[in-house]
Amino acid sequence: MYNTIEAKLSPDTQAVLLLCGHFGQKASSEIKPLTPSEYAWMVQWLQEQNMRPADLLDTAATTKLKHIAYKDITAGRLIGLLMRGGALALAIEAWTNKGLWVISRGDKAYPSRLKKHLGQAAPPIFYGVGQPNLLERGGLAIVGSRNIDKPIIDFTKAIAKKSAHQKITVISGGARGVDTEAMLTTLTHGGTAVGVLADKLATAAVAGKYREALREERLVLISAFDPNAGFNIGNAMARNKYIYVLADWAVVVNSDYQKGGTWSGAVENLRAKWVPLFVRKDESIPEGNQQLLNQGAIALEKKDFMDLQQRLGQLSSVVTPDKEEVVPSEDIKITDPENSPIVTDIFDLVWPHIEQRLTIARTEAELATDLKIEPKQLKVWLTRALKMGQIKKLKKPVRYIVNTEDELQPSLFG
Repeated sequence: MYNTIEAKLSPDTQAVLLLCGHFGQKASSEIKPLTPSEYAWMVQWLQEQNMRPADLLDTAATTKLKHIAYKDITAGRLIGLLMRGGALALAIEAWTNKGLWVISRGDKAYPSRLKKHLGQAAPPIFYGVGQPNLLERGGLAIVGSRNIDKPIIDFTKAIAKKSAHQKITVISGGARGVDTEAMLTTLTHGGTAVGVLADKLATAAVAGKYREALREERLVLISAFDPNAGFNIGNAMARNKYIYVLADWAVVVNSDYQKGGTWSGAVENLRAKWVPLFVRKDESIPEGNQQLLNQGAIALEKKDFMDLQQRLGQLSSVVTPDKEEVVPSEDIKITDPENSPIVTDIFDLVWPHIEQRLTIARTEAELATDLKIEPKQLKVWLTRALKMGQIKKLKKPVRYIVNTEDELQPSLFG
């Protein structure tokens, strides 16, 4: 039934790629791959059938697939996606030529931190280049805005250099500004880094600035999105959480107040309590940094860099409550057939559905009807998304739309 696929990929990863991958195809007639939220539903269906993703590659799965009819997930669509073996083989050849690898949630190499913190909201697929073992080491996430001045640059370089000297892996997003300064500085000083990209991984994989570090296995670049994908505000916003959960601590060097990807990512981390959040504090502290401190972030100054790792541990143990004592009201248990029982935040599951429908302005009533949920519950989620800066409210009449007036910009890879 299905074409032979590159044997280097695990059977689970082959199936997930066929269901969710784009393979660079943009024709209007292309069968639309599953979104992360649609794949999350598919995982639940697989669990009910006592199946793994790899089981879908067997022709015997056709009978069971014919009974699926859930919103836009139909048997015809699923079978059509699983028939794309030829397109996948060509894509794998192109990725391999650039040194890229692919892992899915069912693979042992998939970052355990993502599954632990995000559950089924963890991306089904990760594309990458470099040493994947670095994804399990934790480290310090260094994030900030693209618009930087000398004090911001000095702070970023100082903490990245100290991280390299103390063998703390730096984790960032590869975008212009703080992200790039942090990653390149730590690599220049012999450190290790993880770049979590929102776009153009294939271009970054062959960029001269990263060639030496990749060859020396001191760098890994990953993306949850197609390696050739261009910049997309939704992808950039979704990427933020992956940076945090891969780290042991995070520091915000510079943030605007109530807008931009840095702000929304930091606020989301404070709410979810993934890792202790530090914020640069000095004589030029911006309003966004101060507001994050007011919401529970921990002040970090240059004097704390003397023994950075010890200081991060000391400050976070004093300020941050024991994570096991914190039970978020919206946490639910979800069993993942790919792995063991996990815990995730239900907002992370519903947000992709809301975001997808807010690429155009819509009222609460329109959204509630479309999503088939109670207006009161929808209002709670919209309020939360507003506070995180992921959407904005329009007036006359009151409508909501994805926030594109954001500090996020494409990375420097093309």
